[in-house]
Amino acid sequence: MTLGTVLLILLILLLIGALPTWRHSRNWGYAPGGVLGVLLIVVLILLVSGRI
Repeated sequence: MTLGTVLLILLILLLIGALPTWRHSRNWGYAPGGVLGVLLIVVLILLVSGRI
């Protein structure tokens, strides 16, 4: 597995864990999911362009 694939899987798992549907993260709002979503998009763009 390449570094980009590992980063992609890690970011997807973090994004699922930060969704405000879980009891422990219900008071966090959408900020953690939004930040991780932006990071996921950046990593996807870097993977597609071949930089990672």
